[in-house]
Amino acid sequence: MNMEFIKTLQQPVEIKEMHPISAKVTENIQRRNADIRMIFEGKDDRILLIIGPCSADNEESVIDYMTRLQKLNDHVKDKIMIVPRIYTNKPRTTGEGYKGMLHQPDPNEAPDLVKGIVATRKLHMDTVEQTGFSCADEMLYPENYKYLDDLLSYVAVGARSVENQQHRLVCSGVSVPVGMKNPTSGDYSVMMNAIYAAQHPHTFIYRGWEVHSTGNPYTHAILRGYNNKHGQSMPNYHYEDIVRLCDEYDKRELQNPAVIIDTNHANSGKNPFEQPRIIDEVLRFRRYNERVGRLVKGFMVESYLEDGNQPVNGGCYGKSITDACLGWEKTEKLILDMAEML
Repeated sequence: MNMEFIKTLQQPVEIKEMHPISAKVTENIQRRNADIRMIFEGKDDRILLIIGPCSADNEESVIDYMTRLQKLNDHVKDKIMIVPRIYTNKPRTTGEGYKGMLHQPDPNEAPDLVKGIVATRKLHMDTVEQTGFSCADEMLYPENYKYLDDLLSYVAVGARSVENQQHRLVCSGVSVPVGMKNPTSGDYSVMMNAIYAAQHPHTFIYRGWEVHSTGNPYTHAILRGYNNKHGQSMPNYHYEDIVRLCDEYDKRELQNPAVIIDTNHANSGKNPFEQPRIIDEVLRFRRYNERVGRLVKGFMVESYLEDGNQPVNGGCYGKSITDACLGWEKTEKLILDMAEML
């Protein structure tokens, strides 16, 4: 093999023993998980809002953001269930430069996976302990899920991972809701097949073990837009797109039909300032059509302390070093406006 094996990393059980969570934190996470499941079951009519930085690149600024979000949550919690996104694996899409907190706990230093594993767990632990929020993370690498599985309340599978069999199988054994994004081609059938696979039981190899999963009934769709053959961004959050997804669900025997609308990426043409408008439109669709209202369970928003993005070494506190985000003032207005519309 043309690879150099450098070191054996600590196993998840060792990391968890070294960095355990308290019984009180566990109880809070379980309570939040139960609330989120009720939203997907249609027993709680609050809107789910999965919101936060494109990539969690710095613990200080991420905790600052989450603390502000927690204070705002007190004003909207009866209408909106906020699940902050702390994407600790998120790299630049091309793989060049910054590779995410897991690989680079300090964006300006060389990769260090041991420090990265500890840093990602610490960030999720600090967030839930300081704000009460249990959060969402992206399953970029299925083998790493075990390092965080006792802390997360939501998992997303990205557009470039949704066709991967290992992602689908691992998600079938995850106990919290998993959102499957449509692929960059926009093909609904790929996303729906991923949902079907993850909702059913499987036997497979995971981290060197033969494992049996029972299926995850809370696996669902995320519409994030797509790219056409010319590489141009094409949205799929419009009314006709969601009705079409309703029809796709009707063709299949799937539990808890649901969709989360990703308001950035190809839906906004990577213009984060379009996100409030997209939410406004989709909330109107929900009121107009009962089927759409039942299917749309929430939104995914990319938001940070400062508008836009910057180079890795840009030095601006709380400004994204991956995709551009909505700044805090606009985020606060977006959430309060959402609550008014609901």
